[in-house]
Amino acid sequence: MQFVLCAVGRIKAGPEKALFEHYTKRLSTPLNVVEVVEKRKLPSHELRVSEAELLSNKIPDGAAVIVFDEKGKEIDSRGLAQLFGDWRDEGRSTTALVIGGADGVDEQLIKRADRVVSLGRMTWPHMLVRGLVAEQLYRAQCIASGHPYHRD
Repeated sequence: MQFVLCAVGRIKAGPEKALFEHYTKRLSTPLNVVEVVEKRKLPSHELRVSEAELLSNKIPDGAAVIVFDEKGKEIDSRGLAQLFGDWRDEGRSTTALVIGGADGVDEQLIKRADRVVSLGRMTWPHMLVRGLVAEQLYRAQCIASGHPYHRD
């Protein structure tokens, strides 16, 4: 399965980028990253709508879509690995992983998602979320292959 990370903002050099690259280098298939930026100064609601449109335009046709949002449902690592396997078995070749901006994700994009996932009740900086998502992709890969990285 191919994975595309569609994210708001451009990641800059620093610990968040280093963490992200640490895990993406371990993946057996490359993680395609698409970054979008709304450069206009907009009120929060309008910014979310604009960012959602920019993100939606980058999601490959036919891709399964996971939106990371604080209002989503929590899923454990085994459940995420199982979800990827189920989608693969259904013939879905691509999964888009969507990370919104600091103001969150617009409802229209949330409605489009196959799954809305929360990374817990805490609020995380959206650049740090990239590293968390990359680690979970690597962990899912390890679970699927029986690698001992993931321990129960």
